[in-house]
Amino acid sequence: MEPHSPHISSSGQAAAPDRNMKQPPLAPSNGSGGVWLLLRDLVFAAAASVFIITFLYQPVRVEGTSMLPRLEDQDRLFINKFVYRFEAIERGDVVVFHYPRDPEKSYIKRVIALPGDRLRIDRGQVWLNGKRLYEGYVPEEYRDSVSLAEMVVPADSFFMMGDHRCISSDSRTFGPVDRSLIYGKAVFVLWPARDAGAVR
Repeated sequence: MEPHSPHISSSGQAAAPDRNMKQPPLAPSNGSGGVWLLLRDLVFAAAASVFIITFLYQPVRVEGTSMLPRLEDQDRLFINKFVYRFEAIERGDVVVFHYPRDPEKSYIKRVIALPGDRLRIDRGQVWLNGKRLYEGYVPEEYRDSVSLAEMVVPADSFFMMGDHRCISSDSRTFGPVDRSLIYGKAVFVLWPARDAGAVR
């Protein structure tokens, strides 16, 4: 809002104020009302933050390098804890789950195969349902030569792998992950700034 300025007449000079016009009385300043509004806004913001963190998004920190090159050690990112209530888990999703052998620990990996998929790995190359899987998210220098006999992913389970295949501990070691252990989808890297952006 611009500050009050005198009226300008057509001649370009300031018009004199009408001294006969009664000015309305000024309302007294209510400092306590401003404090109350501020407190209300703070409480609302805090409640909204608790709701978002509890039910929608949760900030987490990456520990380890098994998801290089996209996720680096100590990256801070947001996971969506609500999305899989409405959407199906898809191949390629980067998800967070409780480690099957120790549910107190959490792992972050990429979904490679879905329930019912036929999967085998031939010297590092993943085959799904008889077709070679293209994995553009795995740079050549991060590939390995590990093989895995063909298997069918059990119902309500998902086969997970890290993008840095040479060092990742994943479903090749501990087997498919039960759906009940998956609790979030990685959606956005917050920090550091050089890594900020959507997780794909």
